[in-house]
Amino acid sequence: MSELEERNVQAHGAPTDLKKSDFYYDLPEELIAQTPAEPRDSSRLLVYNRADGSVTHTIFRNIKDFLKAGDVLVVNNTKVLPARMYAHTEHGGRVEMLLLRRISALRWEVLVKPGKKCRPGTRLTVDDGLSLTVVSVTDSGERIVDFECDGVFEEALARVGTMPLPPYIHEKLKDQSRYQTVYARTDGSAAAPTAGLHFTPGLLEEIKSMGVEIAQVLLHVGLGTFRPVKEEAITDHKMHSEYYEVGAEAAEIISRAKREGRRVIAVGTTSVRTLESVAAEDGTVAPCRGNTSIFIYPPYKFRCVDALITNFHLPESTLIMLVAAMTGREKILGLYKTAVAERYRFFSFGDAMMIV
Repeated sequence: MSELEERNVQAHGAPTDLKKSDFYYDLPEELIAQTPAEPRDSSRLLVYNRADGSVTHTIFRNIKDFLKAGDVLVVNNTKVLPARMYAHTEHGGRVEMLLLRRISALRWEVLVKPGKKCRPGTRLTVDDGLSLTVVSVTDSGERIVDFECDGVFEEALARVGTMPLPPYIHEKLKDQSRYQTVYARTDGSAAAPTAGLHFTPGLLEEIKSMGVEIAQVLLHVGLGTFRPVKEEAITDHKMHSEYYEVGAEAAEIISRAKREGRRVIAVGTTSVRTLESVAAEDGTVAPCRGNTSIFIYPPYKFRCVDALITNFHLPESTLIMLVAAMTGREKILGLYKTAVAERYRFFSFGDAMMIV
């Protein structure tokens, strides 16, 4: 058993008999946000206080009212790649590709559709300056490919790639930057850490001026974030692996807060997964990098994260299971029922929830 697997067992305690269907809720399709709020911080915010059970409905820019000096906000500074592109086989067949993970400079793990056109040895052409060869097929059906590029690969990707919006968003995104956080810095994600989309530079400055510290970590979001849980027993679900980094500055900010009894507030489930993958028993973290496949579901004992800012997630997804670990399953389903009744907007471009 790996160290992460052991940590998972310890944090969850007794085995669970929870089923995938235990995390289902009804969502009218018209509440799935198709476009981001304008401006970013005008989205709505539901705040749930676990101490007194209160629920507050407000707008995101008022999140300052629920923060205090000494708090630490932990954000994920990953940047979404323009990872969706189209290529053609030597016989003219069209193939859709989504870059998932960089293995080396020009070798990538990619998702292809249709797969039958992409057997090992197949050559594909994207445009005059970019082509690729399929090297192998993974156990889960992805392809390992080697690109051939005239010039800098990143420049070619910017030329031919588009933002890989989630499959439930059907409207074309007019401004590609709206699927990036304002603090996005390191290329590598196939999806945005969407809880961070609500912050503006001005709001972040106001928050910092209150005495709130901001620590930046990195987790490259993989396609697994969109993959449905297929197994009915949630403990049978195998989580995808994602690359993370915690730098020295972030580790010091977070660890000092934990030692001094101050709140560590994760912005998004990706920040939670990073922190809970690396935290010691006392919640402190050391500078590190690696890959994590941590799966958080109730019951779970959080080591590092004291509060959470997140969006409203898909029914039966690993993301709603993670949030339920912080509130309890019945409570999160009750809060989601309230959000539906109040006509909140759901998923990546939707509204936000804060759990304190």
